[in-house]
Amino acid sequence: MATLPVMTESTQTQKNWTADDSAELYGIRNWGCDFFDVSKQGNVDVSVQHTLDDGSQQTTSIAIIDIIKGMQERGLEMPAILRIENLLDARIKSLNEAFNRAIKAYNYQNNYRGVFPIKVNQQCHVVEEITDFGSRYHHGLEAGSKAELIIALSKLQDNESLIICNGYKDAEFIELGLYAKEMGIPCIFVLETQAELPIILERSKALGIEPLLGVRIRSTVTVDGHWNEDSGDRSIFGLSTSALIKIVEQLKHHNMLHCLQLLHCHLGSQIPNIRNIRSGVMEACRFYTGLIEEGAPMGYLDLGGGLAVDYEGASTNSTHSMNYQLDEYCINIVETICESLDPLNIPHPVIVTESGRATVAYSSMLLFNILDVRDYMPTALPAALPKPKQGEHFDQHTHDAMKNLWQVNEDICHTNYQECYNDALYYRDEIREAFRRGQASLSERALGDNIALAILQKVAGFIKHAERVPPELANLPKLLADIYYGNFSVFQSLPDMWAIDQVLPVMPIHRLDEQPTREAVIADLTCDCDGKIDKFTTGNGLASTLPLHTVNQDDEYYLGVFLVGAYQETLGDLHNLFGDTHVVSVHIHDDGHFDFAQEIQGDRISDVLSYVEYDTKIMTEEFRKRAEKAVRNGKITAARRQQMMNAFNASLNGYTYFEKEH
Repeated sequence: MATLPVMTESTQTQKNWTADDSAELYGIRNWGCDFFDVSKQGNVDVSVQHTLDDGSQQTTSIAIIDIIKGMQERGLEMPAILRIENLLDARIKSLNEAFNRAIKAYNYQNNYRGVFPIKVNQQCHVVEEITDFGSRYHHGLEAGSKAELIIALSKLQDNESLIICNGYKDAEFIELGLYAKEMGIPCIFVLETQAELPIILERSKALGIEPLLGVRIRSTVTVDGHWNEDSGDRSIFGLSTSALIKIVEQLKHHNMLHCLQLLHCHLGSQIPNIRNIRSGVMEACRFYTGLIEEGAPMGYLDLGGGLAVDYEGASTNSTHSMNYQLDEYCINIVETICESLDPLNIPHPVIVTESGRATVAYSSMLLFNILDVRDYMPTALPAALPKPKQGEHFDQHTHDAMKNLWQVNEDICHTNYQECYNDALYYRDEIREAFRRGQASLSERALGDNIALAILQKVAGFIKHAERVPPELANLPKLLADIYYGNFSVFQSLPDMWAIDQVLPVMPIHRLDEQPTREAVIADLTCDCDGKIDKFTTGNGLASTLPLHTVNQDDEYYLGVFLVGAYQETLGDLHNLFGDTHVVSVHIHDDGHFDFAQEIQGDRISDVLSYVEYDTKIMTEEFRKRAEKAVRNGKITAARRQQMMNAFNASLNGYTYFEKEH
């Protein structure tokens, strides 16, 4: 991982910094998918395409900082999740039209039917927008539980849109799906194990409704990326070949093989390498062919998820990137199916994919403000090493270490900085050990640390110009980076960053016409060493620090974490009882204005307490009794008690995050 050089104020004079420089620095034009860019005014803009009445295309751009101002006017403070409805629509449109272009180019004799996996983002407004806009493309839903099936049955109104039922299904789940099929909804049960089939057969017979069935096979193609355990022989999902044959035999025995119409082959999640996709489709086609040879009518080929999001903007096959574009993905699928089935004169199936991440990731971002900064800059050193104050006596060993440390700071240059680095750590640790033994004072300890820090900062300045950085110094810029304290919880809003080292783009959303002069890592509000962000995507690749601006005490400084629409909104936990943030959904119109389509207040403290089984009425009464006892004992007045009760109740109804006084 690259570490960016520590920037100083003096570098700003080397050239006039522009918004384009910031766009390049943060790589926004690489990962932004034409949705995000930096304006000449130095703001991050979100851009959407509108088709006008005359058929022409118009791009409308809105500064995110303007949306934040609108939120504040409505009483919604940081942190908050911002969703842009138009971006959901744009991704559904892009996916369907890319497949339609590939189908036309290869004279493919069937259709594409996308389904959105509800588990990727179960939020009601997200699912409603997908089903509403997606109806023009017959875009369906995938349900992996009874709760998700209920969502699909209630929110999906288009009877040409598929409902794909994955996961383990009990009798109640199956009954709901059978009723849906009876109503004319194409609801397909995908068999994950042999154990599901007897339940389906029994419920089908009892209700007199024939099911639509699919089978999920276990692909042997091992894909690249973080989730490659989803693929290959050790995948926990899917039927083995022998189990598949047994299911076919059971269906034949019950004269229900005609119900088997779909083959499901989940290629993987966030697949960065297009070659894996092509190989997986080839194998899926062989299974599809085999089922037709067994007598199943088939008709649908479900290739699951896998379409990646380029979080890094690197266009490579690294874990958080992708080495292909959407059109190439669609073409590879269509072309491979044609090449596999045409020589056998097998009719082309309906192509189904379950793209979740690629559908919703772009539409949401986490916005938060910076509350405080801890820098690792030394305070000004005195002109000479201080002498003992009256009544003080330096320990000679400690004083010698201090003198040597002082001399290292005087002698350091570009030819000896590695030696000086080693000496600085040695003498600093000597002084610290003396402090632990009671042989150095607190002021001596502070002076020793400050001199050593001054030396380390000089070393950092030298290594950024070095052709070869010694391995022991490579991590120094990160160790000296500022810590910017953000008003958010990693565990609540960005759980994948903590749990699986997911990389998400992070950058300031304003002041981008100014050069950032500090290098930083970001800490959250939680009392946990894991509550931080220290891996960043930049225009030069991944880095362990992020360039940021100095924070002005009187002005808010806002950062955004982008591409958080997939999984992050529903996987969060209540670490330190920080709850859900405010959520705002915005729709951008072609005339340049935007509507707040939905506002959801974040959790109050009383909400999160109830989640962990506290009764706030009882808690209030317990606090009242304690305060009343203090009145009886003469520690406070009754009037002060009332002030305390008001403060207690106000806190119960307050936001779980840091609230600034206005």
